[in-house]
Amino acid sequence: MKQEILHIMPMRLRGELTKSLKYETGIEEIRVRIGRPLEIRFRAKSFFLEEPVTAADIEEMLTFISRYSIYAYEDEIRQGYLTIEGGSRIGFAGQVRLLHGQVDRMTNIRFLNIRIANEQKGCAKQLLPWLFADGEFLNTLLVSKPGIGKTTLLRDCIRLLSDGYAGREGRKICVIDERSEIAACHLGIPQNDVGIRTDVLDGGPKTEGMRMALRSMSPEIIAVDELGGIEDAKAVREMALSGCKILGTIHGDAIDRVTKTEGVAQMYRQKLFQRYILLKRETDGKRAYFVFDEVGKRLC
Repeated sequence: MKQEILHIMPMRLRGELTKSLKYETGIEEIRVRIGRPLEIRFRAKSFFLEEPVTAADIEEMLTFISRYSIYAYEDEIRQGYLTIEGGSRIGFAGQVRLLHGQVDRMTNIRFLNIRIANEQKGCAKQLLPWLFADGEFLNTLLVSKPGIGKTTLLRDCIRLLSDGYAGREGRKICVIDERSEIAACHLGIPQNDVGIRTDVLDGGPKTEGMRMALRSMSPEIIAVDELGGIEDAKAVREMALSGCKILGTIHGDAIDRVTKTEGVAQMYRQKLFQRYILLKRETDGKRAYFVFDEVGKRLC
């Protein structure tokens, strides 16, 4: 287990956790729930430790995660997640307090989801040739249900496109990382390898971030996670008309259903994306992808 993950776990559970995972690799998530045993999730299985998690355990974890100053991280926690050194991301759930209809703060945090940063370098190599035509990169939307790996695939696409691969020259890329999931910046420094020609705009809203990047960073490709709204569609159209290419993702389990949602339907009608990539998990835990063109015709 990565040391940065072990160091945020409750002291009394570290021994059991280390012993249980001595011969295990490929952890994807650790789920922490008050009154229930710690759950360790892998690609195709999960198991539980014996000891139930207490409120004191969670408070201890929050102290370690925030480096003994929980108030310094209130803004991140209010959004429901925090990226730690090494690139892993922690999601929080508990009691939400509202102010004027908006989330003001989160208290009594009793549930945590630690999503382990696992870069899969090279996972996009077979896919990339399908994203070009006559040497030009095609606007591409990656589609999958949550937890299947679309952000991992997106990240590797960015890295390969940025560094250059198979004789192709690298491209200038700007990552709009609204939730710090792609580059996983910690104190502004990417914890994941997103390529040598990649710039990162971390923590800002997607639509304004795309416009800011276009004005200030002269990207050839803008990469963004979790598109789908009407405002997203407007921003993507602006980027396309400016000559900047888009590489994005969206939640969904089928191309015909995704392209009927309000925001994507607009982009689909305007043929803003020339490639749709559907990512699925097979029964053995491995991923498979399916390639579609701008009118929904399956190519691969």
